[in-house]
Amino acid sequence: MSQKLLIRQLGRQPYEPVWKAMKAFTEQRDSQSADEIWLVEHEPVFTLGQAGKMAHVLTPGQIPVIKTDRGGQVTYHGPGQLVVYLMLNVRRIGSGPRALVTALENSVINLLNGYGIHAHAKADAPGVYVGDAKLASLGLRFRKMCSYHGLALNIDMNLEPFQRINPCGYPDQQVVTLKALYSVATLATVSSALVKCLLTELGYTDYLYTADSSVFLTRETI
Repeated sequence: MSQKLLIRQLGRQPYEPVWKAMKAFTEQRDSQSADEIWLVEHEPVFTLGQAGKMAHVLTPGQIPVIKTDRGGQVTYHGPGQLVVYLMLNVRRIGSGPRALVTALENSVINLLNGYGIHAHAKADAPGVYVGDAKLASLGLRFRKMCSYHGLALNIDMNLEPFQRINPCGYPDQQVVTLKALYSVATLATVSSALVKCLLTELGYTDYLYTADSSVFLTRETI
């Protein structure tokens, strides 16, 4: 594929400004806009999908709860979790909503295979699982066949906040970190390896990394 892709490494950021920026990016892009992937860690936050039910938020305590416009129910984001936001023109890359979900799941599964970990997806509950425990969550939004939001991979994080919710709307859903399965996992090394799996799965060959994190704070938000 000759389509250009920009990969932004945003570091640790609060959730809401990044959400508003990716929404604005998607609203303002045109047929010539390059696709982008944003890599970020978030400050602690619970996010609730557009059809999410507050009944699944049990005891949030001091962690904020933000109603957002992605698919899915409630999840937690926090330090030590890699969040990958995908602003892709899926029609232009010859894909579609269901195919993109599958590509994201396969990317994580292939990443884990490289670490000797058997993982799988579920047809009725998007994400990636090791046994019964969820390791990666997915939640996307599509506007004019362009995606935003993305996936969250638990790498080396405190899982206690997941006990305050019904993860993804399932009261008995277990969660796990990659660190518990692969002791040398770090955010930096896993981030690099996952991006390679994503590029292979999505077919991008023309891409550029940038550490510029100012652009999403200066872009007009909608």
